[in-house]
Amino acid sequence: MGAVSNVPRKRYGMSCCLAMLLAACEGLSSCAMAPGMKMNTLAISSASEAEAQTGAQSEHLSITNIDAVLIARMKDDLKRAGSSEVQSLLTNPEPYTLGKGDVLQITVWDHPELAASQGPVGQTTTRPSDPVPGFVIDQDGILDFPYAGPIHVEGLRPEQVQRRLAVALAKVFIKPQVTVRVASFRAKQIYVDGEVHLPGALPLNDVPMTLYEAVNRTGGFASTADQSRMVLVRGGRSYPLDLTGMLDKGLNPANIILRNGDLLRVVARDDNGVFVMGEVNKPVTAVPMKSGRLTLSDAIAQAGSLNNASADASEVYVIRDSMTPAPQIYHLDAKSPVSMILANQFELNPRDVVYVDGNGLVRFSRVLSLLLPAINAALTGAIVAK
Repeated sequence: MGAVSNVPRKRYGMSCCLAMLLAACEGLSSCAMAPGMKMNTLAISSASEAEAQTGAQSEHLSITNIDAVLIARMKDDLKRAGSSEVQSLLTNPEPYTLGKGDVLQITVWDHPELAASQGPVGQTTTRPSDPVPGFVIDQDGILDFPYAGPIHVEGLRPEQVQRRLAVALAKVFIKPQVTVRVASFRAKQIYVDGEVHLPGALPLNDVPMTLYEAVNRTGGFASTADQSRMVLVRGGRSYPLDLTGMLDKGLNPANIILRNGDLLRVVARDDNGVFVMGEVNKPVTAVPMKSGRLTLSDAIAQAGSLNNASADASEVYVIRDSMTPAPQIYHLDAKSPVSMILANQFELNPRDVVYVDGNGLVRFSRVLSLLLPAINAALTGAIVAK
């Protein structure tokens, strides 16, 4: 009787094992088709339907194929972007006007006694902080000169001050001959920060300070500089400057004249990287070139190209504005030889995500590796129960 009673138990144990295996196979097939395992419109639609069934609100995400029409449209948008802001910065240079702290060297010919008031002739400074011989414009913009009295000179050009001094001294001297020059420019300055060799403050003088001149005076761009994403802060407003884009549009960056109080920041290329992940040989944050440009092919090349063993070359995606409610997704079928030409022309934006999906066998293997421990545990439990 004991032997007969064991037969139903064995059949029951085998039935349990078969049921567990069937359940595992069903789970395996459902995982293989789960949304997110393969980025396509079917998966996104399935995810949207699942959210709709649970009452959650979701926006339909569309995938745009990368083709010649898309690249041409994106290039046109890039050319139009920021043109008006850059045009407002292209101005003609203005003559230098005096300000508070400027030091003037004033000479009244045939009256050497007046020269003694501005210090010994030929005196030189030994340190940058030492005062320069001459007449300093005070904090009220006033110049005090012997026999002429206080004269408000802030905002005037040196030749205008020269004429005013001649008129004032004519009350004391007969036809005075006056010469005015700026001995030290201290009233106005700009600031250059970021990826240059010598960041800091630069004084403005009677030679207009152009964008190129400011970069050259700070030692030039560092090797880590992104020349396409500089920022000019003026009057509480930020102006993006794309040096490479300006040259492509035929605009001369030397026509951008910097003004007193401007801040020019040169951004590092590392701050504008692109994340490359998925089935590539070396997932990496791709860094733009020195010109600031980074194409899809450049990013994949920095990641060591696609993994031949696991990558599905037809499933290359670019995810843009991923932190916004409506991210943009672009798809490239890299199996076609023409696709590499498209990838070489598709320019990436900072913080883009490049994702290379795996092939079907790789996905199956990964899902199986996740389910096998659960299957083994179920079989072990069934055998122990038997």
